[in-house]
Amino acid sequence: MKITELFTADDSERAVSPVIGVILMVAITVILAAVIGTFVLGLGDQVQQTSPNAQWNWDEPDSSAKLIVTHEGGDSVDPADLSFTNDAGNSINSDTWSGSTSDVTAGSSYTVVSSSETLGGTYRLIWSGDGQSSTLSTYEA
Repeated sequence: MKITELFTADDSERAVSPVIGVILMVAITVILAAVIGTFVLGLGDQVQQTSPNAQWNWDEPDSSAKLIVTHEGGDSVDPADLSFTNDAGNSINSDTWSGSTSDVTAGSSYTVVSSSETLGGTYRLIWSGDGQSSTLSTYEA
């Protein structure tokens, strides 16, 4: 066997690795350009915090006209940012959360409708903060 035959091959034995190499280099260049462009243009800074991610449980205790909402877990929330509304759009005060001294955290509960009021319709827990507003949870009574 001649030594030159080891380094040369006919077209049927030729590998495709140069083509794959070029494709990979182009892909890496595009990805790097996108990442660097995002940081340079500051597009990553425009992502804003949306409403808190928390789980809420609504409860109607037995044979009473009460409606209680409880924070089950997730992000803590400033009670000043929370409000309740009913079908008529009337706001229900949400100043006092039991089990919470400052932020509403897991285990904190609030009596939305007391026994002296009529219970019925759709109730919404609304978060308003940073110029945004979002419905965190709804309940059909």
